[in-house]
Amino acid sequence: MELTANITGNILICRVKGELDHHTAEEFRTFVDYNMENNPVKHLLLDLTHLSFMDSSGIGALIGRYKKVSSTGGRVMVVNENKQVSRVFEVSGIYEIIKSYSSISKAINDI
Repeated sequence: MELTANITGNILICRVKGELDHHTAEEFRTFVDYNMENNPVKHLLLDLTHLSFMDSSGIGALIGRYKKVSSTGGRVMVVNENKQVSRVFEVSGIYEIIKSYSSISKAINDI
């Protein structure tokens, strides 16, 4: 898995490439938490364009980040998830708490 981040205003934009599963969930948690805690940001936007796979460990990591961000009044958003990841989100109910957008600019404009 490859993780990169940049900041736009008070939004941490994290790009996730590869697989988010039981092998990589801890790396994802650590990366996002570190960047959220060490930068002046409130919201988390996950660009999943290059996320090829997600399992229940990935869902757990995502929900954990949602709880942390929402506890401080922030929002978590996702963009560009593929059909397989979208299906995982639908089945798990993620879309009920995390909004999906078709582009980064649409997500940013909605905040």
